[in-house]
Formats: sequence, C-alpha cells, structure tokens
Amino acid sequence: MTAQRLAAKRSLQKRLALAYAAGIYAAGVFVLVFVDVPLAGIYAAQPVGRPSSSAITGNGSGSGISLPQLLAGSAVALVVLIPVALALGWFVAGRFLRPLRAITSTAKVISAGDLHRRLDLGEPMDELTELGHTLDDLFARLQASFDAQRHFVANASHELRTPLAGLRTLLEVALADPDADADSLRSACQEALALGGHQERLVHALLALATSERGVARWDTLDLARLAEGVLASRRRQATQKGIDLAGHLTPAVTAGDPKLIESLVANLIDNAIRHNHRGGHVRITTQTSGTQAVLTVTNSGPVVPGDQIQRLFEPFQRLARDRHGGRDGHGLGLAIVHAVTRAHHAALTAVARPEGGLSITVRFASQRVPSTDPGAP
Repeated sequence: MTAQRLAAKRSLQKRLALAYAAGIYAAGVFVLVFVDVPLAGIYAAQPVGRPSSSAITGNGSGSGISLPQLLAGSAVALVVLIPVALALGWFVAGRFLRPLRAITSTAKVISAGDLHRRLDLGEPMDELTELGHTLDDLFARLQASFDAQRHFVANASHELRTPLAGLRTLLEVALADPDADADSLRSACQEALALGGHQERLVHALLALATSERGVARWDTLDLARLAEGVLASRRRQATQKGIDLAGHLTPAVTAGDPKLIESLVANLIDNAIRHNHRGGHVRITTQTSGTQAVLTVTNSGPVVPGDQIQRLFEPFQRLARDRHGGRDGHGLGLAIVHAVTRAHHAALTAVARPEGGLSITVRFASQRVPSTDPGAP
C-alpha cells in the first residue's frame, strides 16, 4: 500500500518531467537539424573532382570537421541529451510542484483538526500561490463556521438545560413535601407546564432557525401585506394584554419566496417588537413597494439600544441585558431567525436604533410582479 501511494504521489512529477524532457529534447533535435541540413546541402553541392578530405568549415588547408564527423557527433549529442533532458525535466517539475506539496501537507494537518494553520505561501505570485491564498480564505471561513457551530451548540445546551433543571427541582420539591395538598401540587403542575411550554417554544425556534439556514426550497409569489395582516391579527391580543398599541400600514408588496419562512420572519419581528417594549409603547408595521423592491418595516418603542450592539442581536442567543429577556418567552433566537430568512431570500436587512428607544428594522425583498388573470389586462 505504501509503494502504491508513493507511486501515485510521484506520478504527476513523472508526467511533468517527461513533458519537460520531451520539450528539451525536441528543442535539441531542432537545433541540430537546423545546423546539419544546411551543411549537408553545402556538402552535396561540391564539385565531384574536389578532394573528399576538404573540410566543411575551415580555411581550406584540410583542417576542420567533415560532414560524416559532424553527423556522428550530432548522433552522440542526441543520445547524451536524453538523460540530460530527463534530469532537467525532473528538477524543473520538482521546483514547480514544491508549493503544491506544501499545500497538500498543510491541508492534511488542517484536516486532522488544527484549523488555525494556514499555508502562507508568500511570493512569488503565480497560479499556485493564488490557489494557496484561496485555500487560506476557505480555511478561515471553515474555522469561523466551526467556531460558530460549537458556540451555538454550547448555548443551545445551556438554554435547554436551564428549564430542565428548573423542572426537576420543582418536581423534587413538590414530592419531598409530606404535607403537600392538592392546591400546592396543582400549582407545581402549572409551573411545570409553563417550563415545558418554554422548552417547546425553544425547540420550535431552533427548528425554525435550522430550516431558515437550510435555504429556500420553494419560490412562490406572495404579498407581504397579506402575510403581515395575518400575523398582526394573531398578535393583537398579546399586545393588548401588555398595553402596547399595535398598528399596521399595509399596502401591496409582492415578492417571491417561501411563504412559511417569510411568515416566520414577520412573526419574529413583531414578537420581538412586542416583547422588548414597555407598557404604553407602540409597534408599527409597514409594507410597501419601493422601486423594484418589496419593503417590510417594523418599528417599535422600548429601551434605548446602543448602536454598536445592534449587529450582535442578530446572532443566536444574544441579548443586550437582562431587561431584554422578556421573561420566559425570550430565548435570543428571534432576530437570528430573521437574519437567516433574509439571507436565504437574498434580501437586504437594515436595523437602526431609535434615539427615543426601540428599533426600526427594514427588510427589502426583490419585487415580483404577479401575472394578471384578467384577459383584458395589458
């Protein structure tokens, strides 16, 4: 097996060496032919009575190299040129393949688990060096992706473990009380149901995030106004209970995408705006068409958000402060889902912190014109 691997590894250098040697040998043959053929013509054009010992080159005194000697020397030179060409071809191929060997060895180290290693080929700039720089960029993105995945798994484990630990403690306390009556047990069961509901919402959010990051499986024509209207109707009771004015200014905004994913985006934007708000606050949802884009904007009042912290809110499990947890309903995945859905639809996402508090988030989708069903329409 080792011999086979070594033969496979050296095959490219052998092929390149043979190619270079063939080129060198062909050049040598061409030079000799270019010199010998004219001399042979000169020799053949000599008068018959001229002495045969005369030289092809020289001063006519009989010194020089005759044509047979020249041809014999050329044949010897061609034979000697074969190993010389092979040696030069092998050396040149090895020099050109040296960066490729460095790329291969470093890639093996990186694939073994050392994602911090880089090729760093440096100069001179050529095709192989450019390939090395491209691979370095790829390795950097892979490292960032793996780090983000590990961070996400750690946070998800923590978020799932916390309610499970609370649920276990609640049940242990209820069972350990010998004087527990029906009311206390009923209260413990209600709290256990609340903790179970939190876990269910968290798992649902994780599934929504995974589905959003997977990409768009179907592209349908849809109207952002109709989707937003349906989500608003399902959230009005929640907003009323929290004393928040929920209003929509919805005009047709037709685009193309996955209706379930975009509905999830709208729902998470509105839920986030309601959750991170205060009593007497407001939430405004606007849909409109601007040029070739369908635009959705959600603006809400609430606590002041530092401008340099906005981008962090769109990462999983990121919260600004404890007052933004929103109790058990907040799990730090709402805006991460919004970001994933936006990216999957190649839309533009903009978030601005309002000076008086709260956020204004705008999503711009590519506009999609709906074919008219009216035969008389233009």
